[in-house]
Amino acid sequence: MPSFFLKTYGCQMNERDSEALACLLEQHGMTPATSEEDADVIILNTCSVRDQAERKAIGKAGLLKRLKAAKPELVIGIIGCMAQNRGEDLLAELPHLDFVAGTDRLAVVPDLIEQALSGRRRQADLARDAGPTPAEANGHQPGSISAMISVMRGCDQFCSYCIVPHTRGREHSRPIPEIVAEATRLAAAGTREILLLGQNITAYGLAEIRRQDQSRPSSDVSPFADLLEALNDVPGLARIRFTSPHVGFMNDRFVDAVCRLPKVCKAFHVPLQSGSDRTLAMMRRSYTAAEYRDRIAAIRSRLPEVAFSTDVIVGFPTETDEDFRRTRELMAEIAFDMAYIFRYSPRTGTKAAEKFPDDVPEDVKHERNQLLLDDLEQAAAVRNRSFQGRVLEVLVEGVSKRNPDRWTGRSDLNKTCNFAPVAGLEPGALAPFRVLRTSANSLVGEIVLA
Repeated sequence: MPSFFLKTYGCQMNERDSEALACLLEQHGMTPATSEEDADVIILNTCSVRDQAERKAIGKAGLLKRLKAAKPELVIGIIGCMAQNRGEDLLAELPHLDFVAGTDRLAVVPDLIEQALSGRRRQADLARDAGPTPAEANGHQPGSISAMISVMRGCDQFCSYCIVPHTRGREHSRPIPEIVAEATRLAAAGTREILLLGQNITAYGLAEIRRQDQSRPSSDVSPFADLLEALNDVPGLARIRFTSPHVGFMNDRFVDAVCRLPKVCKAFHVPLQSGSDRTLAMMRRSYTAAEYRDRIAAIRSRLPEVAFSTDVIVGFPTETDEDFRRTRELMAEIAFDMAYIFRYSPRTGTKAAEKFPDDVPEDVKHERNQLLLDDLEQAAAVRNRSFQGRVLEVLVEGVSKRNPDRWTGRSDLNKTCNFAPVAGLEPGALAPFRVLRTSANSLVGEIVLA
């Protein structure tokens, strides 16, 4: 019985794909290996969003050449966004690679492995499937307190810097009953929290409406709000999270749902990318800084407490000191709890790479990146200090990955809460947690049991 080892790079969508693929491989009689050295098959699930992510995956694939030399029967495959983006070029660049599978080809990976094990190697399957991921490729590992559910794939926005529409394809959403059934099965097996995934999740279902009647959906229509309402009724489910919304689709119907539904966590990751309208237009983000402020304010006005996180790109082509100042000021105004801050790198095939020179010096990108990181750390530390002495409800996750003597959980606002283990307290419980001290990244305290 062959064994497999999966290494994942990139976003939560890739993490979810790896989980689903692992389940699929086990259904085909394969077993997970504890290390690369013990595996008969090694698969790298790759990312193309940033140049650094591709370099890491290519570097890792190169290192596997030595392992293959010592073990010629070893099968090595690359899947994911880099596989879709670079395709057969990977086979030419890496002679020890056996197969490449695109982002729509998760369901055929077991067949590619079987063919490689039988001696047929050097294949690239990059075909596009015009529809949702097949049901057999939506499996979950059992026993997870928190689980990810992919509700759609692809993106129709074509932001000028983004490779995702080229690697993940156009938007396709799964039917609400199918997603609810998946969430119901997870909850029945002990899952308490789900994270809904989509590259542009607030556009969930809208492409299907356009395909059916060839018209633009009304501005007050939000199939994603309909989905959240359906999931809110799933028995046993305690929390619902999602990522990532786009400001252009956060209409009043969406805002009402996320503020009103009790199981929807009040922590929202809303990508900003830039606070400069000029840069946003070059990025083809389809909103202005004022519109971003308005949607944040619409949610804040409805909720007594809410947390926001975001994505920001520094050093986008032609970004001036004034453009950066506007980004920095808007970030300070919103007071994000967390942010992913990236230095721009051109991605081949995108409009930005074709039209705009990468003209912001690297040292300027680094400086701006560090300034935003410093601002964020200070703001997060101040924000977290406001929780000092309070009692929060945490979803207990279990032993901390960083400290085996501590347990960890998360609050509704997605704050990491660390505490000493308590007798009788099980992972998956919702428990009261008193905050005793804070840092920019986490809260430390104690479980308060009656």
